[in-house]
Amino acid sequence: MAKTQLNVRVDEDTARAARERATARGMSVNRYIEELVRQDAGEAGRAFVDAAADFMRQYESVFAEEFTEARGTGAGEGRG
Repeated sequence: MAKTQLNVRVDEDTARAARERATARGMSVNRYIEELVRQDAGEAGRAFVDAAADFMRQYESVFAEEFTEARGTGAGEGRG
């Protein structure tokens, strides 16, 4: 994967913490930041999927009823 340079400014305490944590994990600060962003993006994606699944569970009967009536079929009919 191609790399793109990203310059950010943080206060000295944040920079120190990033260096210390990266060193403790045996990785560069660059790699540490990359992993934090990937983890954050993954959590947002999982949160969205979990929320969507919860929504579908809550309203499953409403959707089933609506789409069954719209197709003019009984439950389980029209599938193949």
